[in-house]
Amino acid sequence: MQKNASLMVRLDNDSKAILSAAAELRRVSVSDYVRSVMVQQASRELAAARSQTIAMTPDEQLQFWKALSKTPKLTESQKGLAAIMRGEA
Repeated sequence: MQKNASLMVRLDNDSKAILSAAAELRRVSVSDYVRSVMVQQASRELAAARSQTIAMTPDEQLQFWKALSKTPKLTESQKGLAAIMRGEA
């Protein structure tokens, strides 16, 4: 026999309002909304972890691409190491 377990989450007022509005769009309770959305998301994250795949939203993908595209700014230590490696120091 499977027992239900409860989970209590504290939210700020803005976060709760967002969840309430999203639940209302689906015409379900906030608890049902959180349960359905979070269990699905957690399942996707577990599947990605098992397959060693990084799963990112489109916004996360764009942020990642932008970060990789930026020219790195070397620290003074890195510049010093580069000079040593070139035989300049």
